[in-house]
Amino acid sequence: MALEPANGFGAASSVADLADEAALPIFNVEPVTLQFSISADFVAAQVANNVLILALSSGRIMRIDLNRPEDIDDIDLPKKPSEVGVIRRMFLDPTASHLLICTSLGENYYLHSQSRQCRPLARLRGVSIESIAWNPSLPTASTREILIGASDGNIYEGYIEVATEFYRKGEKYLKVLQKLPDGAITGLWVDILPGRPDTRRVLISTQSRLFHLVGKAGKGHDGSGSIYSELFESEQPVIHELPRSSATAGAASALAISPDPQDDPTKMHLEEEAPERAFAWLSSHGVYHGKLLVSRVGQELGNKVFAESKLLARSQLPTPETGGRRQTTASSIDAIALTQWHVVSLVAGRVIASNRLTGQTVFQQAILEPGQKAINLCVDMQKNTFWLFTSTEIFEIVVRDEDRDIWKIMKANQQFDTALQYAHTPAERDAVATDQGDYLISKGLFSEAAGVYGKSSKPFEEVALTFIDNNQPDALRKYLLAKLASFKKSYIMQRIMIATWLIEIFMAKLNSLDDTIMTRAELSETLNPVQTKEQLETVRSEYHEFVTKYKGDLDRRTVYDVISSHGREEELLFYADAINDYNFVLSYWVQRERWADALKVLKRQTDPEVFYRYSSVLMTHAATELVDILMRQGNLRPRNLIPALLEYDRNFKGPIGQNQAIRYLLYVVNQLGSTDSAVHNTLVSIYASHPSRDESDLHEYLESQGDEPKFDQDFALRLCIQNHRVLSCVYIYTSMGQYVQAVNLALAHDEIELASVIADRPMSNPSLRKKLWLAVARKVIKNSSGGIKTAIEFLKKCDLIRIEDLIPFFPDFVVIDDFKEEICAALEDYSRNIDSLKKEMDESSLTAANIKVDIAALDKRYAIVEAGEKCYVCGLPLLSRQFFVFPCQHAFHSDCLGKKVLGQAGHVKGRRIRECQVQISKGFVKDGRRREEMIAELDGLIGESCILCSDYAIKKIDEPFVKDDDGDKNEWAL
Repeated sequence: MALEPANGFGAASSVADLADEAALPIFNVEPVTLQFSISADFVAAQVANNVLILALSSGRIMRIDLNRPEDIDDIDLPKKPSEVGVIRRMFLDPTASHLLICTSLGENYYLHSQSRQCRPLARLRGVSIESIAWNPSLPTASTREILIGASDGNIYEGYIEVATEFYRKGEKYLKVLQKLPDGAITGLWVDILPGRPDTRRVLISTQSRLFHLVGKAGKGHDGSGSIYSELFESEQPVIHELPRSSATAGAASALAISPDPQDDPTKMHLEEEAPERAFAWLSSHGVYHGKLLVSRVGQELGNKVFAESKLLARSQLPTPETGGRRQTTASSIDAIALTQWHVVSLVAGRVIASNRLTGQTVFQQAILEPGQKAINLCVDMQKNTFWLFTSTEIFEIVVRDEDRDIWKIMKANQQFDTALQYAHTPAERDAVATDQGDYLISKGLFSEAAGVYGKSSKPFEEVALTFIDNNQPDALRKYLLAKLASFKKSYIMQRIMIATWLIEIFMAKLNSLDDTIMTRAELSETLNPVQTKEQLETVRSEYHEFVTKYKGDLDRRTVYDVISSHGREEELLFYADAINDYNFVLSYWVQRERWADALKVLKRQTDPEVFYRYSSVLMTHAATELVDILMRQGNLRPRNLIPALLEYDRNFKGPIGQNQAIRYLLYVVNQLGSTDSAVHNTLVSIYASHPSRDESDLHEYLESQGDEPKFDQDFALRLCIQNHRVLSCVYIYTSMGQYVQAVNLALAHDEIELASVIADRPMSNPSLRKKLWLAVARKVIKNSSGGIKTAIEFLKKCDLIRIEDLIPFFPDFVVIDDFKEEICAALEDYSRNIDSLKKEMDESSLTAANIKVDIAALDKRYAIVEAGEKCYVCGLPLLSRQFFVFPCQHAFHSDCLGKKVLGQAGHVKGRRIRECQVQISKGFVKDGRRREEMIAELDGLIGESCILCSDYAIKKIDEPFVKDDDGDKNEWAL
């Protein structure tokens, strides 16, 4: 047995092959080709979760996965149809996990999706099941609590689970909840209200009535007890009833619920929740349908649901033509199904789709042959597919883009927000916005219309004139803002014109509100002065947001002119600040001499040019605050601020400690470590030119510069001389090494102590030092008021000056008694020096005599060489060839010693040794005397000292005892 679709299962052709999908009808009925090894005779069918269940008259049940239609499960009932009857109906839950099978003789069976064996339901034997409400939680392991409607009007609550043992019953419990006198329960539905997990809504349909019941369910757990008993006992249903006189006995009755809404990528931008489910009740009058609202609880919800529902009468459905003439009476509706927006009806073999909102028929197609009956019209609730079954055929009702025209219907019903949700293209959304704006204008809702018009393509001039003619500046402002937001960046001129217009409108509105507040008048009948102030703040806030967002669309000069013409100072400055035109803002405040406001703006600046431009005027009027700001800026060139600092200093009259120019320059020098000579020269200039005679600050600065000052010493010296800064001049002379000038300048101003300190500076030049001290001595002796003795005591500070050096400076009338002691002391010193020199001469003579004796003894020195003594270099007998013996008793062969000395001698000595060796060995020297002299010179160079205990040995102190070329180094190992 095989199931094969004609062109892809459930579709006539692929969507990719369609030239224009929008031109296709919303509905289409596609037949599915079946090929079985035996003739098909279907008696019941169900579809759920892409699983197709077919029941044959033979009692066989076929389970087909539509994703793999070639795989078919064949399942037989436990008993033959002759014993239990033919399968009458089947009920499949939305997950395709649970299947209830009902036979014509009242036998009921349960089949789980994981099982291939049908289990009889003993408690339900004899119950003719007409409808089932599955558990809204959609469990798969068991059915959990379900409602069962019977043909005798009974409503049962049951709980069916998979029985693992054959003898175990599948149903845990079965309880009668209610019995209705209306006859068969033709439809049941249960759902959970959002946000209320313990609340259930139950829909019950019979031949003549529809019940809506809402209440709290019990807390049964795993089949331990009924959860619906309390609901049915305590809550009163809301009933929609057909007039008894119009009820037709035997007419079809059914309850249909719309399937789960499918995800639509075109609506991903919407924030609305998924649409509410719809219901439809088929009765003798037609199809009564509406939304299953979830906004309220209890009877109010049921009343609202039925109040908003409407009837699709049978007379509204098209009637078929018979023999070229249309039938005058409407045919009965055999079955119904609900899509998201349409009611699908099966009428006299035709499939008719009617829009739920308008009742208009959008599709009809004859499917069945005359006399042919359909066994079921099914809906796959989860996959949103629709199926029609006959005893021999299967049809799929294909739905394509069924909400394509919903926006038009909503727009016609003036439900514009909903229309926008279902408008897929820009043209559709534009049409909705235009109609909505016209509607709002007709109702006098200008402000609401402005926001809507801004999203439409209605002519700009027409909309603007509408607001102007109706004196609605607020609405016009809102419209222009919306329109400006809708224009692309490429629409440069349009954006500039609208943005400039908005500036004018904002200024006029703000002026109007200000005038109203000042006159304490009422802006309108609805706004008092307090509310007017609140509106003023609101409009000003809107202006700020507008400028911040659209400053790039505003022409600077035009905006300045417009705002200035209205005299709006605050708004003008806000705009300038928003576009970072700080020059304008600073110039504005400076012109008005509002220094505090100017400094507030300056604090937020980082452009150095702004500081350079306004530093002069701000230093003059707000020096302290400006310096505080300057010290927080790390990107300034202090050199460029010097003119402002000098201008400030020229007019400054206070104490030097409060001079802000000095404060900033010291910060630059000490904290920033500036080496710019211009900065240092400026600081020296300000210090030197200050009218105060106190030089301590200047002198402290000069001392801080050390031996490598950053200022120009010549420039500083001229300034200090010009301003009579003696101490500073002396310090500068001293730092320049001009000690004579420093001492003379100090002495010229009677600064003897300072001069004496400077005179001691050149410690490495005694003659200069003595000269300086003599200059100091002349001044001291000349100015001494305590007599010559006091001057001499002062000059004892220098160890280079003697009394004889001072005598020429004494006056002619000085009596020797005044410095007799000093002269005696000097003479005694001379005597001691003479004795010391005589003693040194005697010692030198004795040393010379000793040296002569030693020289004479050198000629008689000798050394004893034993017969077996060896050379300290090669280790061979010493007497084998010419050798050297040193006083330290070390002996070497001449050639061995020569090699060692040549390897350790310096470059010059080594070169001379080689020259001598070459000339002696090659015979270049013919003269015997000259040869002897050269041999003596060579012996002297080689035998100058012992290589083991002289300077040669000291130079080799860093060499290792054991070298790499030594034979066995292991004997030295530790």
